[in-house]
Amino acid sequence: MNVYIVSIILGIVEGLTEFLPVSSTAHLRIAEALLKINLDDPYWKMYTIVIQAGAILALLFLYLGRILDFLRTFPRGERRDRNFFTHPLSLVIIAFICTAVPAKLLKHWSDRNLSSLTIIALALLIGGIIMWVIDAWASRYEPHTSHTEEIGLGQAIWIGLCQSLSAIFPGTSRSMSTIAAGQLVGMDRPTALEFSFLLSIPTMLAATAYDLYSEVLHKGKAAADAAAPAAHVVMNAQNWIVLAIGFVVSFIVAWGVVGWFLAWVRRHGFVPFAVYRILLGIALLIWGAKIVAG
Repeated sequence: MNVYIVSIILGIVEGLTEFLPVSSTAHLRIAEALLKINLDDPYWKMYTIVIQAGAILALLFLYLGRILDFLRTFPRGERRDRNFFTHPLSLVIIAFICTAVPAKLLKHWSDRNLSSLTIIALALLIGGIIMWVIDAWASRYEPHTSHTEEIGLGQAIWIGLCQSLSAIFPGTSRSMSTIAAGQLVGMDRPTALEFSFLLSIPTMLAATAYDLYSEVLHKGKAAADAAAPAAHVVMNAQNWIVLAIGFVVSFIVAWGVVGWFLAWVRRHGFVPFAVYRILLGIALLIWGAKIVAG
């Protein structure tokens, strides 16, 4: 298949799935397997990281006004009832730390399972069931947190710890973990979703920077020191164009998806996404079993 078409497809997949509770990692791995991309190739490792940056940039632009409002009202908040530790910006940073520490400690274990279809399939399946149950349970009760300014320190810590599951178990989905965690501690759907989006900004920026350094820059330097130039990322005109296409497509698609998802959540629940996860998880388990049998 034409490499430019491949880049468009991967950019669409990344933009569509990064902020929906369906796991962008799982969908990228599936797409890369179907397109027969060599995941050990340093260029394609870098490509995957860069198109994620496109999705992050879209979210950052969409929430720039909200972030500026938070900065303007720090530390007392819009309602003047917050402090340094309970302002939304502080809670996002605290939740990020609660994600980063366990994710870093268990990163080697997670990396070993990143290419495992079985682990990804089980994470999709189990996560879908959990999401369905929590959404159905939460809809029966009146939420006591219906605004980001009402989120408490304990809720932020809990959501951060739950988000770390997505880094430890590929296929879990960062947004699924944070949305379900938020609903479980009394947030309504829009509030859980907004905090999930806000938390994803430092989380994804840090993860992207770390992956770019460790997978591309650091390993490329190590390969150069070992006199192994073949392991370097080779950039020519075509590779730059492919990279740019994926980045731009991911940015545009993610921009549209975030706006649509926010509108959807205000009118509907998360059950369709849970059902999709369950069906995809079952399909992946069957596919993986056929590969093993074949």
